[in-house]
Amino acid sequence: MTINLKNQIAIVTGAASGIGRAIAFKLMENGTKVYAFDLNGELLHKHFGNNEQFVPVTIDVTNRKRVNDEVFSIISKEKKIDILVNCVGITGITNIKSHEVDVENVKLVFDVNFMSCVYTSQAVIPNMLEHHYGRILHLASIAGKEGNAGMLAYSASKAAVIGMTKVQGSEYAESGITINAMAPAVIRTPLVDNMPDEQVKFMTDKIPMKRCGTLDEAANLALYILSPENSFTTGFTFDLTGGRARY
Repeated sequence: MTINLKNQIAIVTGAASGIGRAIAFKLMENGTKVYAFDLNGELLHKHFGNNEQFVPVTIDVTNRKRVNDEVFSIISKEKKIDILVNCVGITGITNIKSHEVDVENVKLVFDVNFMSCVYTSQAVIPNMLEHHYGRILHLASIAGKEGNAGMLAYSASKAAVIGMTKVQGSEYAESGITINAMAPAVIRTPLVDNMPDEQVKFMTDKIPMKRCGTLDEAANLALYILSPENSFTTGFTFDLTGGRARY
């Protein structure tokens, strides 16, 4: 199946690295103009360079006013936003029991992982409603489904993303807008490459395929979710766990 996203406009948060960067590149390869949101502007320029399909936006997506201002600026210039991908995320402090967590750190993780998705989707949905079309993808996690011990803030924030996806999918189901999530397990990134082999084995042993997912696999799934071909699935969390989560 050939997916043509020529002349579409996308916002991708967390686009400077990891899954966000992979999805941004995949969208660009298929004709999309990408506004890449990230706090690390230097990394954005380093990885993307000069490309007419790429516009770097150095931004703290936990700042609601900045998000609204940037989205307004994009709409003023492009007249529309077809795609929103929320990939920004942090794990926060991990390997700590729930009764010992730093509440301020929990708030920070929720601001980055969940509230930023609220801000961006609130900013773009009115424009999508005007055009009767839109594709939104929130990056969740297997941790949001199963709950990883020692990761209260991260697991709970990703569960909140999944819950929001279900709500939004239902609310806009008749509007031409689909809103879905993607829940990865361990994806092969430089961070994973630098982990001890035994730690990687511990994580992949939970995966029936006995390996990490790849960035290309994540980007390929995202490409379909964000395409016009995905017209009858909304409010759903797509599995990207090598068979670990069969629900």
